[in-house]
Amino acid sequence: MKTFFLLAICCIVVRLHAQPGIEIFDRHIEKNGAQILGDFATLLSYPNVAADLPNINKNAGYIVAELKKRGVEAKLLRMVGTPPIIYGYLPAENSDRTLALYVHYDGQPVDKTRWKNDPWKPTLYDQALDKGGKVIPMPKASDQINSEWRLYARSAGDDKAPIISILTALDAIRENNLKITSNLVFFFEGQEEAGSQQLRRYLEDHRELIDEIDLWMFCDGPVHQSGKPQLVFGVRGVTGMEITIYGSNRSLHSGHYGNWAPVPGQLISKLIGSMKDDDGNVIIDGFYDDVEPLNAIEIEALANIPAIDEALKKELGLNDTEGSGSLYERLLYPSLTVRGLSSGNVGTLARNVIPSHATASLGIRLVKGCDPEKMKDLVEEHIRKQGYHIVREDPDEETRLKHSKIARVTRGSGYPAARTSMNDKFAKMVVERARQVTNDDLILLPTLGGSLPLYLFTDILDKPAIIVPIANHDNNQHAANENLRIANLWYGIKLMGGIMTMK
Repeated sequence: MKTFFLLAICCIVVRLHAQPGIEIFDRHIEKNGAQILGDFATLLSYPNVAADLPNINKNAGYIVAELKKRGVEAKLLRMVGTPPIIYGYLPAENSDRTLALYVHYDGQPVDKTRWKNDPWKPTLYDQALDKGGKVIPMPKASDQINSEWRLYARSAGDDKAPIISILTALDAIRENNLKITSNLVFFFEGQEEAGSQQLRRYLEDHRELIDEIDLWMFCDGPVHQSGKPQLVFGVRGVTGMEITIYGSNRSLHSGHYGNWAPVPGQLISKLIGSMKDDDGNVIIDGFYDDVEPLNAIEIEALANIPAIDEALKKELGLNDTEGSGSLYERLLYPSLTVRGLSSGNVGTLARNVIPSHATASLGIRLVKGCDPEKMKDLVEEHIRKQGYHIVREDPDEETRLKHSKIARVTRGSGYPAARTSMNDKFAKMVVERARQVTNDDLILLPTLGGSLPLYLFTDILDKPAIIVPIANHDNNQHAANENLRIANLWYGIKLMGGIMTMK
């Protein structure tokens, strides 16, 4: 009897000091699933394009109020003519560890004609649209919720899902009389999809609010294409440019002038074609020279990532891909892509003319070691080597008569890549807790293919930063019919709750 009593006491002590199990958050989801989906739909109903300041401010006001309801010291950091930063702070008892959760609450602009439903009226489907999904009503409190349902709306996957996950995790913690184990900073940006132009100034102007942060966690992006959850330790940077090639000073009849007048569309196609070889490798001199290689730990992590190329090719309807190596091996190098081409018209609007100019928009994704300005310099030098005279404005008559090949180059803005060490002690704590949430079924990815202004945190603030994605990989982010799989929302709630209560 005495032995049994001692064992019981020991179990109680362990329970008091151990971090709570993830099943607590499972039970909260099961009990409150309909309410969570309803709250998510309300959040998604606010139009959130960064340029639409009246509506973006409505988003910010709503989210601040929701944070305050949960005991967070929340406020708006404002700058004239710019979406505000939502800042919140929630202190923990007796903790000297401070974690920051970054989310962006703005979304990409929409073309409503391409959407199945109004992007600002969240619509629930019984499965993905491409699998024949049908509209179903939002659930009531007593309804069973299928985790394969999808909620369609702009920013469902990118990036409002983490916001509702955070709010719900805080609800579960409070209702179960749990304690957060880290001081928490909530930092929600309202212009990430517009390039985060003022983010650096916000960070510099409010340095006193963020100096004590030990680890930034960026809640953005999708889980792995295999469906497995992942934590990501870096992102590619991004920049780009637009190139306009000129022919005659007006459009010409293609019958009268064909085979004689230069055709800008063909010229720009040839120029772009000269930038890559037949296998899709960029052949601009120096384009790969500054790539910073992975270390041994990162190489090992990369080797443990499931092979997905064949399945992904089938999903995307691709017979072949660019370059040699797997998808994730290719992400270790900078990329050059054509974002758009314009010259004349097609379809029923096509005319028998030789357009006076043609324009291409190029996107450049950068990896660690690549400088955005230098990469654009390399592309410009390549253009010159193809015989083009580069201008910054439309050429005047004198310039047209002096040079046979003219290219106007408009350089875009951008930012460098960033990467955090997998050995960072705070990042390792998050990894350990995430493994418990996922039953050890977790992928650690050295770098993501997409871009975030992570360098502001890793290079400017000199703080470690990792990406904690929750959205399904097929969420159509940035595109029409953006959606979130309900199972991924449940995962996000458990992950946020697990991190907030990790030992």
